[in-house]
Amino acid sequence: MTPPSKQPASPKQAVRRRARLDALLDPDLLKVLAEPTRARLLSCLLKCGRPCSVTEIAECCSIDFSVVSRHLATMARAGILDADKQGRTVWYAADGDALAEHFRDLADAIDELRPDDDACASGACGC
Repeated sequence: MTPPSKQPASPKQAVRRRARLDALLDPDLLKVLAEPTRARLLSCLLKCGRPCSVTEIAECCSIDFSVVSRHLATMARAGILDADKQGRTVWYAADGDALAEHFRDLADAIDELRPDDDACASGACGC
């Protein structure tokens, strides 16, 4: 936890403060994950635990092949999925360990910025 003396006194000071959170809170990644169809496809791939073809995923999720293909390509560009083209078939795999590690790091970075509860109770944190 950050000591109370390091807490910014105002939002203007906070925005200038460099924190590990800045690098981890990636709006593009969050935007990719926030789309419901992509979240559903990612869930399917994570639960399957192996590379799957677009056809397999489309059949499993009852979503049109072209929609699945477009969403999986978007997620691969965002770095959430690995794509391996073999002939005409593209195999997609989700790296659950890497995604979980990213979110653990994000949670840790958020925790680092939380004010000390004792300091807040006494008013010493400035919030």
